[in-house]
Parts: sequence; structure tokens; C-alpha cells
Amino acid sequence: MKKHLLLTLLIGTVLALSGCGNAGNASAKAGGDVKAEETVKIAYLPITHSLAVLEEAEELANNEKVNVELVKYGSWPELLDALNSGNVDGASVLIELAMKSKAEGVGIKAVALGHKDGNVIVVSNDVKDGADLKGRTIAIPHRQSSHNILVNDALAKNGLTIDDINVVELAPTEMPSALVTGTIDGYCVAEPFGAVGVSTGKAKVLYTSEELWEDSVCCALVLTDDFIDKKSDTAKAFVEGYKTAGNNLDADTAKAVAGKYLKQKDDVLETSLKWISYDDLDITEEQYNKLTEKVKEYGLSDNPPAYSDFVKTDF
Repeated sequence: MKKHLLLTLLIGTVLALSGCGNAGNASAKAGGDVKAEETVKIAYLPITHSLAVLEEAEELANNEKVNVELVKYGSWPELLDALNSGNVDGASVLIELAMKSKAEGVGIKAVALGHKDGNVIVVSNDVKDGADLKGRTIAIPHRQSSHNILVNDALAKNGLTIDDINVVELAPTEMPSALVTGTIDGYCVAEPFGAVGVSTGKAKVLYTSEELWEDSVCCALVLTDDFIDKKSDTAKAFVEGYKTAGNNLDADTAKAVAGKYLKQKDDVLETSLKWISYDDLDITEEQYNKLTEKVKEYGLSDNPPAYSDFVKTDF
């Protein structure tokens, strides 16, 4: 029922955008597919943190008025380059990377969370506890990430600082194998790669994100100012549809979408999806201000953008 209401809302909104809502603008493709009048091009990485936008794309697959064109990238730098250059209308992205781009003058707005919770610090089985992180090598995907913040939080919880460990940046896909071979002692990264490490039997969860930082902020849905300004009604409908899609991601739906796009084993997905949720994806000012405090405290940025400048809630 929710999906039917969503499609009705989107169709009505885009009809208003097009003035007369002429259905003749939609053209049939070979095989009976229909070309939507409005397409929102969204960049993503194949991780559980992107499931809300992947679910929305599924829900709009046969919509004649608006749909989502997913553009998959293999790394955050590649995705960020596409976002910053305007090659896509938006992205599901690490919020700290988007904040940095905003601070550097890129015209983007964060319009929703990507997910809630969903991060773990995974360590080799010989790491006894948080205090035993001292002298260890820990991997993160990018310095501008909540994973970096969570590692700092874990250290602080045990009277340590980032100077007490060796931090390396690795691609998420490389982390489980690096831990198994002993190249690193642990890592914190977007899912499902934490669950992949645990599935090897060579790793365990040291901390979940909520144990270190309640209501932590990690990934966000970001849209370009150009898209918001030029297609405001479509942007509004897209964001509303995205939040509805997040609410629709119950356990079975999330697993089905993750299975289609992430290509991971069932046991890995089941473990990973226990740590994450997608309901109520609004970015609150309280959440964001806590994020900016940590960004400054741990040296990610001296001057992160203000909530009023970066987060858009009014459409």
C-alpha cells in the first residue's frame, strides 16, 4: 500500500512540474519498457549503507514519470569526483566527504541520512579488548569518514589516542583478506565488509557503532544545488520517495535488495543487516552538531559547514 501511495505522489508531483503532464512525452522502448520523463541520476557504492536508494530505484522501476538511474562506483574518490563535477544529480556518500566538498565551495546539500547505525570495529581474534589496540594496525576506508571517528572513539574509551596505533587507508574489499593474512589487526568500514571478516572465523566484533556513538551519522543522501534549483518538484518527490523506501526496508526486503546489488553470501548479509536500520532518515540538527563536534575534535576538519548551510529539510 505504501508503494502505491509513493507512486501516486511521485506521478502527481512530476505532473505539476511538467505543467500539463503530457503523457505523450514518455516513449516506449524495445520490449515494452517505458522511458520516464524525469530521471534522477544517483551515484552509489555497493554497500548496505546504500540500500535505501537501491530500494527506491526498485520501487520506481516501472514508473512512467520519474525513476532513478543508479551509477555504481568502486571507490569513494571516484564517486566524489562524479558528484563534485556534476556528472550525477546526487549520491549516497560518506557525509564527512560531502561536508569537505561543501566547505570547498561545491554546491551540494545533504537531504537525508543513508542509514542508522550499521558500523562495527572488527579485530583479529587475538585482540583481547579495546586497550589491546595499542600498537596495532587498524584500517579505515578514508580519513574523512565516520569510521575514522569511531576508531578514535574506541581509543578514547580506553585511554588511548590515534597516535597509539598505526592507521592505514584501504579499499573496503581489501580489508577482510588483509586481516586474515595479518597485514592489519582490525578495521572499521561500511558493511557488509565487517560481516565478511567475521564470517571467516578469523575476526570478531570489538564494538558496534551504537556502543561508541549513539545515533551516529555516517552516510547521507546528497543532491546537487543545480538539481534542486532546476527540478525542485522532482527533487522533493525523490527525497520523499527515498524516505518511504527506507521505511519499507524490513528484514526480508533489505535482504532481497542487498542480495541483488551486493552479491554477498546469505549468511554475510544476515549478519550485516542485524546491525543497521533505515527508518526515519531525517538529519536532525542535534545529530549533525554532534558530528561536527567530533569532526573538529579528531582533526577531520577545523571548519565544517553549519547545519543551516549544508542540510536541507524544506522542499
